[in-house]
Amino acid sequence: MHPDMLRAVTESLPAARADGPTEHGTVLVGYGAVEELARFATDPRWTVHVPGHPDEVCRVIRSAVGRGERAFVHLSGESNTEPHGLTGEGFELVREGLDGVVLAVGATLDPVLRATAGLDLAVLYAATVRPFDEVGLRTAVLAAEHADVVLVEPGLPGLSARHVAETLVHVPHRLLPLGGADGLDEDVIARAVRDFLR
Repeated sequence: MHPDMLRAVTESLPAARADGPTEHGTVLVGYGAVEELARFATDPRWTVHVPGHPDEVCRVIRSAVGRGERAFVHLSGESNTEPHGLTGEGFELVREGLDGVVLAVGATLDPVLRATAGLDLAVLYAATVRPFDEVGLRTAVLAAEHADVVLVEPGLPGLSARHVAETLVHVPHRLLPLGGADGLDEDVIARAVRDFLR
């Protein structure tokens, strides 16, 4: 595990109170727990965060506790070099492009940016996948010339594919779901993206 990710968790969780429990919601943290990520991602009662940097870990945990959310925070063994998504909710447009959209979740952002360097693709970043930012994805896809979507997640391939399809139900599109089982290094991503594009 990336040691800074673990440190961010321990620094962000509220201290236990001597006078008993208080209502802080429920925050569960899973490290590399792909099956757990899949389970919580299908339960609409839970918010699911997949932060890609220690600063994001702090933000999502503190926010979830402050709101009293039922939240699952999935940590990966990798970390992006810089934090993203710290200014608000929803997907963040990291790079503009017209040939399609890549949605990078959590620590997949850095490999996605390297893999798609030189391609005219919009890159969105998600540190929170549930609730799914339908407006952010739809806006990016409609701004592109081709409605080709590549979904890169640290969990099982296609974990959010249903949400992409529902978001774009009225937009003819193509979807390439990539996940941790695909070996998400930049060479694998680059090859898959180039093979997918028209």
